[in-house]
Amino acid sequence: MERLYIFDTTLRDGEQVPGCQLNTVEKIQVAKQLEALGVDVIEAGFPVSSPGDFNSVVEISKAVTWPTICALTRAVEKDIDVAAEALKFAKRKRIHTGIGTSPSHIKYKFNSTPEEIIERAVAAVKYARKYVDDVEFYAEDAGRTDNEYLARVIDAVTKAGATVCNIPDTTGFRLPNEYEEKIRYLYEHVDAFAAGKSILSTHCHNDLGMATANTVAGVLGGARQVEVTINGIGERAGNTSLEEVAMIFKTHPDLGIETNINTTKIFPTSRMVSSLMNMPVQPNKAVVGRNAFAHSSGFHQVGVLKNASTYEIMDPKDVGIDEASIVLTARSGRAAIKHRLGINGIQVEGDQLDKIYQDFLALADKKKEVTDEDLLVLAGVDRSTDHNVKLDYLQVTTGKGIRPVASIGLQVANEHFEAAASGNGPVDAAIKALKCIIKREMTLKEFTIQAISKGSDDMAKVHQSVEYKGHIYYGFGTNTDIVTASVEAYIDAINKFRN
Repeated sequence: MERLYIFDTTLRDGEQVPGCQLNTVEKIQVAKQLEALGVDVIEAGFPVSSPGDFNSVVEISKAVTWPTICALTRAVEKDIDVAAEALKFAKRKRIHTGIGTSPSHIKYKFNSTPEEIIERAVAAVKYARKYVDDVEFYAEDAGRTDNEYLARVIDAVTKAGATVCNIPDTTGFRLPNEYEEKIRYLYEHVDAFAAGKSILSTHCHNDLGMATANTVAGVLGGARQVEVTINGIGERAGNTSLEEVAMIFKTHPDLGIETNINTTKIFPTSRMVSSLMNMPVQPNKAVVGRNAFAHSSGFHQVGVLKNASTYEIMDPKDVGIDEASIVLTARSGRAAIKHRLGINGIQVEGDQLDKIYQDFLALADKKKEVTDEDLLVLAGVDRSTDHNVKLDYLQVTTGKGIRPVASIGLQVANEHFEAAASGNGPVDAAIKALKCIIKREMTLKEFTIQAISKGSDDMAKVHQSVEYKGHIYYGFGTNTDIVTASVEAYIDAINKFRN
């Protein structure tokens, strides 16, 4: 197995996302988590850019023990001076300097020539080597730089002392095969790499959704450092995702590449960065998204419950997630219902399971997702077949400027009855209609509505206490419609009356 070094730039390139800036205390918190994760190099900031960035590099250097702390600069002596000062407390330090090498950068950004760019690159590396032994050079926009010229630049800076050469696909433009060819070309045409005097690094952006694919292709082409961010955050469409690269090589040991990442800390690190930067992780994000280990299809659920490997190529525990999620939707089957009830200590079989499943389907058609709480309520509702009173239908007309009217149909001792009534509100109208059929002296004493979970489409549970002949009876009803849940709760209490 060959070692792949993980260079994390969450605190530099990742933090360039508008609105996601961190203060120094928060950056230290992330840096310590990256250290626990097993990151080899932490790019802590761009010290010359602001006093805050300078201070963050200083404090992170003090707080972190074994990872290399890296500071970014341009190929400018003042930048390098400031970076060296910011790194003075780092146990292991690296200066990351560089310059654009593509035709557009040379012509429009620097108004220069290819030969002058090589001279400036060499001068910057030599100047940085006066301060530190570990100097990384970046060839900005290398993705759109001619391979032959790029090799000349990289050969020159390795001879000047660059220990790492970063080949950024700055605009996310290259295809994986093209990027692999570029890395392989450099490996084969620059003597320092084969001699082990310097290593190649990838730095890919995700403008066309190929950052991770390009990074892996680069490693296959000979790169032995990858520059990544937690959750793939970064400018525009983001950078290569650390968690994706780490898990690709963990799940493909045949590639002969290993990292130092403690993958069980991936998920908590992802959530920390998401929370501190106020940048939610998309639900379908690979490895760390909410749905990454979620199964909603009945076919998938049956397969996963029998053997997780049928639909999971990673063990959720390997990335710090306790277990896969069996998501209850209208596509779920009986196996999923039985499994989720079993987790909650309720064992059901046969007709009982069938009954719960039919009620579940009726609810699932109304909701995007059924929660454990919803399912427990469904399983706990009194389902005895000898109930004297059952709700057949309920229709309520209400709205601004009109008096609510309810029409109700009940089965009472297997006979059908209908009634209608108006009231001060839809619930009052529905209960008055019910009382037109159930002609008993009963009084509603307590009425409570509990939202089982958040959201306008979630289930409500209604608790009621009804007084009848001096006794209090409790009823419960659940439904996505509060009026229906209220009537079901009242009927539940009636069915418990002792005559």
